[in-house]
Amino acid sequence: MKPRVIILNGFLGSGKTTLFRKLLAQSKKKALPVCAIVNDMSELDVDGELIANTDIVEDNDSIMQSIHSCVLSSKIGLEKLDLALNTLLSNHQPDLIIIETSGSCHPMPLIEFFKTQKHLILTGVFTLVDSLMLAHDYDYGKTLIPKMQQNLSNNKRDMVNLLVEQIMFCSHLILTKSDRIKQEKLSEIAQHIQPINPYVSILAVVFGNLSIDQMLELPEYDFNRVEQLTNELRPVLASESYGDRPYNMATRVIKDHRPFHPQRLWDVCHQYLDKRIYRSKGFFWLASRDKISLLWNQAAGSINLELIGYWRSGILEDENNGLLEHEIKLLEEKIAEEAGRFGDRHCHLTVIGDKTQVDRFTEALKSCFLTEEEIIHYEMGEQFPDPWPKNIVNMAN
Repeated sequence: MKPRVIILNGFLGSGKTTLFRKLLAQSKKKALPVCAIVNDMSELDVDGELIANTDIVEDNDSIMQSIHSCVLSSKIGLEKLDLALNTLLSNHQPDLIIIETSGSCHPMPLIEFFKTQKHLILTGVFTLVDSLMLAHDYDYGKTLIPKMQQNLSNNKRDMVNLLVEQIMFCSHLILTKSDRIKQEKLSEIAQHIQPINPYVSILAVVFGNLSIDQMLELPEYDFNRVEQLTNELRPVLASESYGDRPYNMATRVIKDHRPFHPQRLWDVCHQYLDKRIYRSKGFFWLASRDKISLLWNQAAGSINLELIGYWRSGILEDENNGLLEHEIKLLEEKIAEEAGRFGDRHCHLTVIGDKTQVDRFTEALKSCFLTEEEIIHYEMGEQFPDPWPKNIVNMAN
């Protein structure tokens, strides 16, 4: 039987990785043979690290391939995808292959790619749409189609085109973060965006809670339905510079060993963050919470902090860590392999946004690291004001 392929597509920060992790957790419980491919346009490959941190991948990391520093819909991305698929299929016989695209990925080149794959069956193209983003940036979806029509009149292509075209090519449309929208407003969103793709139903999903059993019962993707759309868009995509940084989008990477000053980080986010910063994500630590490793997860105007785990250095510094001597030695060896100024602690963040704004926000974030004078006070045990929520979600598999 040919392996089925599911594509998780959708704009930056729409919740693809959360859904992916939940599906992988279900596949482990059901002993379902799956393989995973994750795509991150950033060199840091944050999404790849999060997927690699799931139980099923930790048990057997050969079932996952990570493609980063590009988007799958670019020429180099498709070449890497072909190589990743061949690698997985040479070592495994999965029932299901789940592919998470980067948020800037246009679905059409991927769909054309799988149309030619005789040894695989594309069954689902799931487009995830952030309902909170639609509420804030598009008046609950009301202005999305008018903005697209305005772009067509002006012969303009930007992120609106990408968002609309992701919806047009999907076989399943999923509204995420629906718990943060009033029920009547959620229905309003569905009403406004349904005309973009009247062939698909709209499903609201909270925290990636979607049954993997449904993935195994899907029919083959209907290539005929999008044939005319594909023919119309093919020359458009070919004529524009659709490379690894499409739609006037830029990516910046922040790497530093220092912690963030919690109050300064809070102030910068409230002063500098707007909808032109599409996404920022990565791992970091706060001077006020130096034992825990945090995930920074920002999409548009929404920011979440999630607990990933504990820094090894923080565990060793705890006098009551309860570790045996050989366990302490093992931790010390691990820290030595990635030793920095503060042990294994570090801040690695990716910022993705409009080219005109991404540097402004990136530099503002960098200003939040402790200064040398503040580091002296930190090492002397000084407490820093921390306005961030005290209760942080523990990221589960």
